[in-house]
Amino acid sequence: MNVSELAGFPEAREVAAAVQGQRDLAAFLSTKTDTQRIEIYDAENRAHQVELPTSALRLLVDILGELALGNSVRVVPVHAELTTQEAADLLNVSRPHLVKLLEEGALPHHKTGRHRRVLFSDLMEYKQQRDEASRKAMDELANLSEELGMGY
Repeated sequence: MNVSELAGFPEAREVAAAVQGQRDLAAFLSTKTDTQRIEIYDAENRAHQVELPTSALRLLVDILGELALGNSVRVVPVHAELTTQEAADLLNVSRPHLVKLLEEGALPHHKTGRHRRVLFSDLMEYKQQRDEASRKAMDELANLSEELGMGY
């Protein structure tokens, strides 16, 4: 599986560079073309033009936004197969809880030998549904508290 992760959380100087980089890149990013040319400098401070897909630069803006907030970032291909521990980590649940979800059929999976694997795309779909149900429940609680005059 091709998964890359930035080691640890960004340092203060990296956060500052990410804030500025996100602003600069977002300001000049043209979404009218499929590719963009950027300039990058080598160790001898010589400029080189690099052509990149606009979609990749949009993703870079998002990554810089997360780094600017002090978050570590992981890039995972949509078709990636995750171990149960990786899937549990992304949902912020325990591995035994995730295995229970798999066994109950709440989340699709398949087996590779004796090991369960979860598609990243299936995991994200499950997470989106879970988050939506949670938002709906919170809205209902807020409405009920207003009706009862609980003052929250």
